[in-house]
Amino acid sequence: MNILFLGDSITDWGRSRPDGKYLGEGYVKLVADTLRKNHPDIEFDFTNTGISGDRTGDVIARLDVDAIDRKPDLVVLMIGINDVWRRYDRDQRTSALQFERNYGTILDALINRAKAKLVLMEPFLLDVPDKPFRPDLDPKLVLIRRIAKKRRLPLIRLDELFSEASVGKPSLHYAGDGIHPSPEGAAFIAERVVAEIEKLL
Repeated sequence: MNILFLGDSITDWGRSRPDGKYLGEGYVKLVADTLRKNHPDIEFDFTNTGISGDRTGDVIARLDVDAIDRKPDLVVLMIGINDVWRRYDRDQRTSALQFERNYGTILDALINRAKAKLVLMEPFLLDVPDKPFRPDLDPKLVLIRRIAKKRRLPLIRLDELFSEASVGKPSLHYAGDGIHPSPEGAAFIAERVVAEIEKLL
């Protein structure tokens, strides 16, 4: 079973280029290790094509090479936080309408051209003073949730899940800068990704 991980730095996490067979040291590696342990009867082939800094438009530009041409059986997609972040640090805005179009284009290609099953993860933000991104992020989360529901695709609502899990924890336990997961954050993501993938095996 060929499982491909597509996204930005949270997926990238030091993975090898260009083949993506070294999965990095983040949630992707944890997912692969766990699935191999849980399902020794399945021959898995894992590939990580995350690229740090990518926005939805960047993923569209590399969909053929980094996703479709690799013929995945299942794609785990997490993208969107940089569509938000670039508004604040570079004044490069992705409107809600453009984001919705981009996200839909990615899903159409993965479903109709790659014929892949999908597991979606929404971007998340733990509240930190230097990243007041909520006005831009929240509308995009609404769009992702609406798209996933309409297309009946599994969606891991990480923003909501991290918010709930952070109650009573030390500040930024799951992500030191509010965005990039700590080891505990990576394990939190991986556990939920494994659970969704196992439903599709």
